Amino acid sequence: MKKHFENFYVLTGGPGVGKTTLLHSLNALGFTTVPEDARKIIQQQMAVNGNGLPWRDKKNYAELMLNASINTYKEHNSKNYAETVFFDRGIPDVVCYMKMEKIPVAPHTHKLIKSFPYNKTVFLLPPWQEIYTTDTERRQNWDEALFTFEKMKETYAEYGYHIIEVPKGSVAERTQFILDFLKSKQV
Repeated sequence: MKKHFENFYVLTGGPGVGKTTLLHSLNALGFTTVPEDARKIIQQQMAVNGNGLPWRDKKNYAELMLNASINTYKEHNSKNYAETVFFDRGIPDVVCYMKMEKIPVAPHTHKLIKSFPYNKTVFLLPPWQEIYTTDTERRQNWDEALFTFEKMKETYAEYGYHIIEVPKGSVAERTQFILDFLKSKQV
């Protein structure tokens, strides 16, 4: 019997690579999609002038992200989905952020990551300078976006995930790439 977390697929990569746009496309096709927690946290912290922002208190921000990501996972895991669910980033993304910012990762955090598994295939979107933009919540420069991509690939591999790099292309082409992959797994 298939465990329902095997239906949980992560879309990840550096900032500004089209993850959210791809997620919207998959949602329009009827898939359950889960938006990233990081942007919500930044918006909430900005609204209350809080310290849990990556440009104010990186450790606090990481803790908020970890807790929110775990809660989001638990919420969706409790629904026992039989169909595919796509997450805009996964819990390992938080560890990647912590490593990039040189925030110590406690041993219990590694255990937590393993306690909340996703499908072993992770879709990684590569840096794409032509579509990269910054905004009030996304302040990383292009070099940071490149670094994030490499660290994300490394982090997911460390946790035993198989990385599938989604080629650059139109939203329709990227969506079809993922659909074709899923279809090939059902055969």
